[in-house]
Amino acid sequence: MCWRIWHLTRKKKQLEWEDFQRIAKRKFEREQGRIDVRDDMSEDMSECEKGDIVDFGESPKRTYQHTASNLEVWSDDKKEKKLYIILISLHGLVRGENMELGRDSDTGGQTKYVVELARALAKLPGVYRVDLFTRQVSSPEVDWSYGEPTEMLAAGSDDPDDEVGESSGAYIIRIPFGPRGKYLRKELLWPHIQEFVDGALAHVLNMSTVLGEQIGGGHPVWPYVIHGHYADAGDSAAILSGALNVPMVLTGHSLGRNKLEQLLKGARQSKEDINSTYRIMRRIEAEELSLDAAELVITSTQQEIDEQWGLYDGFDVKLEKVLRARVRRGVDCHGRYMPRMAVIPPGMDFSKVIQEANEPDGDLALTNTEGSSPKAVPPIWSEVMRFLTNPHKPMILALSRPDPKKNITTLLKAFGECHSLRELANLTLIMGNRDDIDELSAGNASVLTTVLKLVDKYNLYGQVAFPKHHKQNDVPEIYRLAAKTKGVFVNPALVEPFGLTLIEGVFVNPALVEPFGLTLIEAAAHGLPMLATKNGGPVDIHRALNNGLLIDPHDQQGIANALLKLVSEKNLWQDCQKNGWRNIHLFSWPEHCRTYLTRIASCRMRHPAWKTDTPEDEIPKEDSINDSLRDVQDASLFLSIDGDRSFSMNESSDTGGDVQDQVKRVMSKMKKPQSSDKVNEMNKKATDNNKYPILRKRRRLIVIAVDCYDSKGAPEKTMINMIQETFKAIKLDSQLANGTGVAISTAMPLSELMDFLKSGKIKVSEFDAVVCSSGSEVYYPGTCEEGGELYPDPDYASHVEYRWGFDGIKKTIWKLMNISEDNEGKSGKPLKVIEEDVKSSNSHCLSYLIKDVKKVRTAKKVDDLRQKFRMRGLRCHLMYCRNSTRMQVIPFLASRAQALRLNVANMYVVLGETGDTDYEELIAGTHKTLIFKGVVKKGSEELLRTSGSYLKEDIVPPESPLVSYVNGTKAEEIASTLTKLSKCDT
Repeated sequence: MCWRIWHLTRKKKQLEWEDFQRIAKRKFEREQGRIDVRDDMSEDMSECEKGDIVDFGESPKRTYQHTASNLEVWSDDKKEKKLYIILISLHGLVRGENMELGRDSDTGGQTKYVVELARALAKLPGVYRVDLFTRQVSSPEVDWSYGEPTEMLAAGSDDPDDEVGESSGAYIIRIPFGPRGKYLRKELLWPHIQEFVDGALAHVLNMSTVLGEQIGGGHPVWPYVIHGHYADAGDSAAILSGALNVPMVLTGHSLGRNKLEQLLKGARQSKEDINSTYRIMRRIEAEELSLDAAELVITSTQQEIDEQWGLYDGFDVKLEKVLRARVRRGVDCHGRYMPRMAVIPPGMDFSKVIQEANEPDGDLALTNTEGSSPKAVPPIWSEVMRFLTNPHKPMILALSRPDPKKNITTLLKAFGECHSLRELANLTLIMGNRDDIDELSAGNASVLTTVLKLVDKYNLYGQVAFPKHHKQNDVPEIYRLAAKTKGVFVNPALVEPFGLTLIEGVFVNPALVEPFGLTLIEAAAHGLPMLATKNGGPVDIHRALNNGLLIDPHDQQGIANALLKLVSEKNLWQDCQKNGWRNIHLFSWPEHCRTYLTRIASCRMRHPAWKTDTPEDEIPKEDSINDSLRDVQDASLFLSIDGDRSFSMNESSDTGGDVQDQVKRVMSKMKKPQSSDKVNEMNKKATDNNKYPILRKRRRLIVIAVDCYDSKGAPEKTMINMIQETFKAIKLDSQLANGTGVAISTAMPLSELMDFLKSGKIKVSEFDAVVCSSGSEVYYPGTCEEGGELYPDPDYASHVEYRWGFDGIKKTIWKLMNISEDNEGKSGKPLKVIEEDVKSSNSHCLSYLIKDVKKVRTAKKVDDLRQKFRMRGLRCHLMYCRNSTRMQVIPFLASRAQALRLNVANMYVVLGETGDTDYEELIAGTHKTLIFKGVVKKGSEELLRTSGSYLKEDIVPPESPLVSYVNGTKAEEIASTLTKLSKCDT
């Protein structure tokens, strides 16, 4: 036993030391990032800004704040706006009625919040439609309603003068993704995120067309904003908003870094064990990605901004303040960006609970259960009171899952050890629903067992109630019981991100850290004083409502004393009740939604750059550009192409000429769009030529994205043979050849790719699309060209320009790559790790030759560099490619996967068994993937992640029917595999 205690103590000290080193290294990196930003922007930075950005000391007088003085407050006269808003909440079980809150840890306060937010927004003038995206679950484990594709939440605005159309209102849209027929906890959803994005994208495309016909005058109505809730939805919203080029908003609810810090401080689990259990590193990366994409981050308290989001690489309170000031003054930020933060407390529906405030106080007949009697009491009251010797005493009420972090045992100890409190009050613990403790999870079972032992230890029989079951509609009655007895409602959670429960009473919240806690608002609405932690969100609520006391959650005696004070001092209790009722309107749903829309309206509004402005009446009906949108699974935007084109092999040069003539005849009937002032002269020339490629009429698209390079980064001849065999395979199957297009996607620049194809006698005109330089440029042979020279698609170039800080990134990448670091992350002697590859660079791609791969492998991996870029306010997509011989940095919205993402339903991606560091992005999604075995001997994936990061299994499903392997590169085998994949049901 002594040896075991010594071993556990030693392990705890080791974890604490590792935690200390990690925090110290991170602090140094943050400071170094701020210094780099100051140096890069020093020429036009004021002395005040320099002081702000390098003042590492914390000053409570200089806390981060946003002022809304320059914002136009959203009012009810905005009805002409007709907004389309998308909310995303992926995990748990989401439905509009009879929500199973507390069924598991994934179905809780967030579920209720997003449903009520969707309803409230749809009722506000100016909002036409709200879609709440979630996962479709068709499983015998859950109710059939979770498998319904659509569920209406609200019919639309309550304003009788506001137009209510066929598609207006609030809806739950359930998108199928992940294993069919199986309900998954949120930690297992990560590999299927891209599949959700593809399904959501198809729905948005169809809905934008439908809304365009109803309220847009025939023009598509795009989402006003896409709002992700929690890390998984934030990840999805980042990709979806990037594809559609519309603003993204994020609400974290609870944050991974904060949870990781708390778990590490507990010193019970190593970081590896924590990551294995909670997929915490994948969650953190999703939150960082969300910060990269978000225009606005909504929090419920200031504490979330300062102490939780401040832990992230992608948000620095001090740097954000400086960048915001520079933007207001019109000063260049050198490509640096930080999302704005806004504190908007969650809303609540008080229409029912406020009425209870007007009920006369008086003793209820607590023992009468006859339903016909005017004195009848609800059944749940009887269930609670059967535990209690004197049910008339004030009730201290707590409701939560029996989770260790809910801190129920601390509350029970405080009650059990205070004899005065035991004489004055009862304690009621509503700890979810259970049949058998042994059937619960280990953590929940442990808490319940401890509760039973403490009840016995302090001999609390007749003073503590802990019923096994309650229904959702019982919850308001439980609140009433607590209020009528002038009791106290307790939420003793250690960490409660939103704290949304369904019980009211006199509210006590001894949480260690409480970012907000909607239970505090619910308690006030029912006329109950609150007792809450002095840390975090409750401080803001207490300041607004002034309806209770704040306590130190670590102080067990302090909790008991505060409870005793509220229960025994009737004047104090009544003052708290009156104050809560007087100020509760500040947290109503209409108030929340007006503030919400006011903040969103300040975002930089963006819409898709591409336009389908081809007149339909000038194209035969069978060739209409809208045909591909009739099926929600046949969505193509960036590669949106019109006309028809017979499949031709590269050796058939005559056919290629006929194709060009056909394309020109079709394109001559189309309107030529006007060029944009922001597009350079080269893009203007491309715009003036044939605008629309030919992919829209393709029934399927085969994308060749095999990264096959030798040790010097030159493309291997094997790739030529593989491309030729793929063309032959398509021709072997008559059904496959009919309407099949081919694209090629590579890290090579266009000039090098064309030389390589020419060496194999393959014409670039054989491809419908060419994605070059790791996705920074897209070309359409036969359309965007002049005099035989190809030009990049100007729409795509305009799209990826967003947040692209070319100069700032160029300076930073050179500094980071060519300066060594010691084991503590401190700068050392200069190195010569990279040199600029001018021939492979372009306006949206910085390309570098790797001179010393060994040094890159040890200290310069993608996730490490991405962290450093984020700390400096730079958002980009960084990758190693071409057999680890090149490093390329492209805009955040650019990638090989994103360039072709919008043609996913009938897309087949051809890959090797490994590839560049963007390889994983090309596999995930609803498209089909064909992988050649033995073609690519070595890729760059080893340079993607450092040890302790998230795993490949967190991005790509380990097994998928949409992925097939081919042994060899023979046309017959390829054709057979493509046919097999075409029969897969996505």
